[in-house]
Amino acid sequence: MKSQHQVVLSLGTNQGNRLQNIENCLQLIHREIGTIIKVSKLYETPSWGFESDAFYNCAVVLHTFSPAKKILNKILRIEKQLGRVRGNTLEYQPRVIDVDLIAFDEEIIDSEKLQVPHPLMQNRNFVLLPILDLNLNWVHPVFHKKITELLEISPDESVCTEIQKLENPLDSIPLEQFNYIAFEGNIGAGKTTLATKIAEDFNAKTVLERFADNPFLPKFYEDQNRYAFPLEMSFLADRYKQLSDDLAQFDLFKDFIVADYHIFKSLIFAKITLAEDEYRLYRTLFDIVYREMPKPDLYVYLYQNTERLLENIKKRGRSYEQNISASYLDKINNGYLDYIKSQTELNVLIIDVSDRDFVKNQEDYLYILEEIRQKISR
Repeated sequence: MKSQHQVVLSLGTNQGNRLQNIENCLQLIHREIGTIIKVSKLYETPSWGFESDAFYNCAVVLHTFSPAKKILNKILRIEKQLGRVRGNTLEYQPRVIDVDLIAFDEEIIDSEKLQVPHPLMQNRNFVLLPILDLNLNWVHPVFHKKITELLEISPDESVCTEIQKLENPLDSIPLEQFNYIAFEGNIGAGKTTLATKIAEDFNAKTVLERFADNPFLPKFYEDQNRYAFPLEMSFLADRYKQLSDDLAQFDLFKDFIVADYHIFKSLIFAKITLAEDEYRLYRTLFDIVYREMPKPDLYVYLYQNTERLLENIKKRGRSYEQNISASYLDKINNGYLDYIKSQTELNVLIIDVSDRDFVKNQEDYLYILEEIRQKISR
């Protein structure tokens, strides 16, 4: 599963409506580059290295799957979109907007077009002070110092004046209003990737299904009739134990918990894979287990069409999944949708992600968050 990068950006402006420039830039960064997790306060600082009007400065930390080079290209497009015109001179100039890539995880990048960490950050209070607001556990990979330590030895004597707080784009999506959200979907729908990303972005606790070590799964795909019942019983036992253990660690009234499954999926798969007499026995055992399980405050089903599911399964390359048929995936989808229709006690949200890629496209991820936000506001 692809992991997100932690990226720190520094923003500055000293032309036009400076506050509006910063706010517009924050929205574009959040929409086009990555999820803004924290925003510093806004500071006013004298121009650095040349005579000009004072700057407004701030810093943000964001999560993104994009590599550093792609982030830089997106930054340049955003600056251009907001009206920045870059001249041929290397001298400092007034600017409508200036966005610097300060840190990319704790990597060191030294190329012709990009140096990370920013080579002058340690000499600029208007960069260091806003980053200090972000309260990051980040250590400069060259100097091996934290931001507080860099500020102490900074040669910059300019005064940075705090102006106001800035709004974090995520503040408009109060997911933590739900203490427990479960994301579900067919095989290859991306539920684990999405649940993990949301947990990272909203600082939530995670409950992720441990399925890779199930010894019956590869055997099941080779001989479904023989291994269906032990597989489903094994899954039920594992899910019950894991949910019981993991949820017991958290306070369901205080902690924000994100899971990539709900135990009812066991019954959906069992109904598809088991013979009728096996299913009756399984259902009896399942009902006993299900009564003891906490129910999520929000149940999100990620719908993807079968063609897209097959593409995703092929792409992730698990050998035991490569012979999964379209008809089997259709049965699972129909099983989920039938289950959802029958539920009167669960708070259900169906999101069609067939034409969306929330890993590659930030706007697709924000679409999912907006669907959840609208569910909250109803």
